[in-house]
Amino acid sequence: MRRESGSATAIGAAAIGLWACLAALTGASRAVPTFEALAITFAIAAVAALVGFTAMRGWSGVKHGLTLWPMRAWVLTTTAIFAYHALYFAALRLAPPAQASLINYLWPLLIVLFSGLIPGGTTKLGRPQILGAVMGFAATLLLVGGPGPVEASGTAMAGYLAALVCAFTWSLYSVLNNRINAPGSEPMIVVCALVAVLAALCHVAIGETFVMPDPGAWLSLLALGIGPIGAAFVAWDHATKHGRLALLGAMSYAAPPLSTLILVLTGQAEPSLTLLAATLLVVAGASLAAFGGRKHLVASPLPEGEVDAQSAAGEGLGNHPERA
Repeated sequence: MRRESGSATAIGAAAIGLWACLAALTGASRAVPTFEALAITFAIAAVAALVGFTAMRGWSGVKHGLTLWPMRAWVLTTTAIFAYHALYFAALRLAPPAQASLINYLWPLLIVLFSGLIPGGTTKLGRPQILGAVMGFAATLLLVGGPGPVEASGTAMAGYLAALVCAFTWSLYSVLNNRINAPGSEPMIVVCALVAVLAALCHVAIGETFVMPDPGAWLSLLALGIGPIGAAFVAWDHATKHGRLALLGAMSYAAPPLSTLILVLTGQAEPSLTLLAATLLVVAGASLAAFGGRKHLVASPLPEGEVDAQSAAGEGLGNHPERA
């Protein structure tokens, strides 16, 4: 149990690391319209996922895996992934990027809170988890809040609202995906394909002008499709089902400082003490969230025989593989 939970959480951490590359990778593809870029990257993600799962499980294993999800898992995952990205791109276009990103990065905090509030988990929300989440949010505020007044025009307010809905969409998806706990992640192949189709339909419906990506944009879109959009979503699907969800929520605050660090290393941003302070807050917040999960696990009323096993694992939340 400890090994499976720990490996799933580590896989989720890898997804967070991939998402930290989004800012650097999207720079070369900014000339590509939103839904066109979304359609291309998710089409690449679908192909990459198909190749990866086929290599690991064989074609027969992939076909079997595609039959395992209940309809509610298909609807939840497809809707959440498409809605989140559509809202995210809208938020960054309507509102100042720094403030919109800050509001969007409420989702890790909301994951930590929802994991203890939404029925179906095995632990209750504790003070260390709440404090850890608040420290993580403080890191995000410190890092991307930025100086100066907040723009409050009608367009900007619409962007802030879209970013807020983004945060609730992704956090609710992550926790509900944990509660549904549909077996396997092979259906993410089809989910990515469906999102690509939906994005292409939106591209046509809203009248976006098709732009042929240049070689640099194609490389960026390819990297996005394989990594932050392809492998990351498959990894997150597995992690939210079998990993420690509250700890994943706290660890997600690593994305803003990691993203900035990558920008610094690639020469797109300047290093600062703010980055160091934010990183320290992230580490401290994640540690507190992990401690809170162990503490409340021991105190939670679980069936006999389950307490010892999960206490040893430090398992703090969610449905468990053996119950699926």
